[in-house]
Amino acid sequence: MHSKDYLGLAYDLFEKAYEHQMDGDLETAIQLYRRSIETYPTAEAHTFLGWTYSFQGKLDDAIAECKKAIQIDPDFGNPYNDIGAYLIEKRQYQEAIPWLTKAASAKRYDNYHFAHYNLGRAYAAMELFTKAREEFERALQIHSTYVMAQEALKTVKRSVH
Repeated sequence: MHSKDYLGLAYDLFEKAYEHQMDGDLETAIQLYRRSIETYPTAEAHTFLGWTYSFQGKLDDAIAECKKAIQIDPDFGNPYNDIGAYLIEKRQYQEAIPWLTKAASAKRYDNYHFAHYNLGRAYAAMELFTKAREEFERALQIHSTYVMAQEALKTVKRSVH
């Protein structure tokens, strides 16, 4: 098989893993993501394996997978954002900020609004409400109907007044 064939097989396994993950079958999803990575390591498979681990509360394992994703493709924004979100869950707000800042400027990322929303969450948790408001507003400039950012902006505005 050529590397292109392995990559195609890896993406097929990745898609099956994602379906299982969305159906709540996390163990099967983990097995399929691992098979995808064994077939042809991709940043996406490592990131989504990490996301699956996060569903199980295994945040350190999730972060480790995201770091592997970054080694494969440092331009891929998802793992930076995910690390930041996991660090927020661990109440490590200051540590989350550099990861989220990298996500917000990543070359290959479809969800910049997530990075700004998560930056806002980190700043709000640190009671830096002006910075939090600015990040929630940035998220809404990118994705005006992002409900979580809309709600967070309302909350942070109440905190300032």
